[in-house]
Amino acid sequence: MSSTKTTPNELDRDAIRARYRIERDKRLRADGNDQYVEVAGEFAHFVDDPYVEPTNREPLVDEVTAIFIGGGFGGLVTGARLAEAGIPVRIIEKGGDFGGTWYWNRYPGAQCDTHSFVYMPLLEETGHVPTEKYAHGPEILEHSRRIGKHFGLYDDAVFQTEVTELAWDDDAARWIVRTNRGDEMRAQFVLMCTGPLHRPKLPGIPGIETFEGHAFHTSRWDYDYTGGDPQGAALTGLSDKRVGIIGTGATSVQVIPHLARAAGELYVFQRTPSSIDVRNNAPTDMAWFENEVLEPGWQDRWLRNFTAHFAAGTVPEEDLVGDGWTDLTRRIRDRLLELFASGGGAKVTREQMMETFFDADDEKMTEIRARVDSIVGDESAADALKPWFRQLCKRPCFHDEYLQAFNESSTILVDTDGQGVERIDETGVWVDGVHYELDCIIYATGFEVGTSFTRRSGFDAVGRDGVLLSEHWDPAMRTLHGMHVHGFPNLFHIGAAQGAGLVANYPHNLTEAGAHVAWIIRRLLDQGIDRVEPTIEAEDAWLGVLRGGGSGMSGVLGSTDCTPGYYNNEGKGFDKNSVGLGYPGGALAFFALMERWREAGDFEGLEFAAVAPSPASGRLVHGRKRAVHQTFVE
Repeated sequence: MSSTKTTPNELDRDAIRARYRIERDKRLRADGNDQYVEVAGEFAHFVDDPYVEPTNREPLVDEVTAIFIGGGFGGLVTGARLAEAGIPVRIIEKGGDFGGTWYWNRYPGAQCDTHSFVYMPLLEETGHVPTEKYAHGPEILEHSRRIGKHFGLYDDAVFQTEVTELAWDDDAARWIVRTNRGDEMRAQFVLMCTGPLHRPKLPGIPGIETFEGHAFHTSRWDYDYTGGDPQGAALTGLSDKRVGIIGTGATSVQVIPHLARAAGELYVFQRTPSSIDVRNNAPTDMAWFENEVLEPGWQDRWLRNFTAHFAAGTVPEEDLVGDGWTDLTRRIRDRLLELFASGGGAKVTREQMMETFFDADDEKMTEIRARVDSIVGDESAADALKPWFRQLCKRPCFHDEYLQAFNESSTILVDTDGQGVERIDETGVWVDGVHYELDCIIYATGFEVGTSFTRRSGFDAVGRDGVLLSEHWDPAMRTLHGMHVHGFPNLFHIGAAQGAGLVANYPHNLTEAGAHVAWIIRRLLDQGIDRVEPTIEAEDAWLGVLRGGGSGMSGVLGSTDCTPGYYNNEGKGFDKNSVGLGYPGGALAFFALMERWREAGDFEGLEFAAVAPSPASGRLVHGRKRAVHQTFVE
């Protein structure tokens, strides 16, 4: 149920923005990311794998061409492109199968919140058509397995295995990879995508360790306790249980409707409400797909059309996806066109453009708050569920059952007015001096963002001359194109940071980066190039480009004016060298830049060492290298 659009003249902008500041300020905390508890020590059981039994195998002591650390979308799409290029790759994954976040997140109601056609990678290559606009978790997990099978990535993959050491052997020009299974593997190339949202975190609530009831994190859902299954069967084990859920972000929005229908009593402990826009999910109409969509290159067209809505330039006239993400960008475009038309040819300032952006956002968020009133029957609960921040200050959510869950008699909203849960004891939760007795606590508290690379990955990398990656990245991450690191030859990072920086559809970052890196490695092998890394000057220059900053929507992400959350480092913001930076021109401009870089063929910014041929035989002999600036010939 959507509300009537609000016109700009009906809004009290000053009052809205004053409320935003008030709501932000009451949630600011001096401890920032330190408010969360690391899932280690007495909390280590929160990350045990509930989906497979541990298996035994003999340690691997061998050498392979390429190793990819992480079996989520990053490993799958890069592995697929490496396989297409004839490059063998071993994927190391700590879970029991491919899937990454979709292997771990099997909570009831799990769905992608970007259109399946652009979220799920390699659809055209594998011949899969998503069954609905927003695919559910089991389908996405099965598609991950489909990619692995289609490209032969299972053949040399190792699961239930965590990297513990990664060190560069400069004499042999090989990476040595050690694991918790006793493996000692050697590889010419190492690639990694350990994911921005893969290591669960717990809230640092006093007494969290004292609770004597049942407790688990949403990324390790305990169906043995709750009943049901990832396919959506009823959670029959909760019918007589008092269940508390802490956290009301994107995961909780999907889980709560299922808990509300199943639990004897459901207590939702809320620090900050999410913005809940219309989802309007529907099955895929195959006749429409075959007649209107299906032709060679269809997914790439959809990807680029969606991503173009977040570019610094003009929003495309055609909107193939038609969801809440593109609705906001098209509103902004329409308002900007009005601004330019009203100027009579006069120059429009950046300040005017930003004010127009904020006006469009004010309209959208006013509608979202009105939607709460139109759905939630209890006036007090409705007021507490209204988000008072800009839509892109926190991850936008889209759902057609979440708000309705608060009309269930068994659902009790416990709003903490931005302060969070006071403490936990053996039998329940305290908020503002009131005790809530619980049988079960479910932590929907998300994943670590902004903590150190080594804490999130579980290992450090030792580069040339014994330099640690954590040292090179002190005080902050530094790369060339988000993929290459000086002093760490043949090590490639796959992700969004310091690259495309696309937040609305993270997998698009991975598909482009994976194809780019596979292209580079193929040419290194073809030309007998032993090692590659960026110059320190290239890293510095790239950071200078990133420091150029963003505007429009990208200027809101990470802003300290926003309500605290992982988008803005819990209200502290990110510095100008930070992991959070993306290419100022936007994702499509970054993809185009990388395409031109490949076409140029001179690999600007990279240094190479070629394997020197033996004078006697002409064979390529490892250990006899000469540093060169190599120009590749197609």
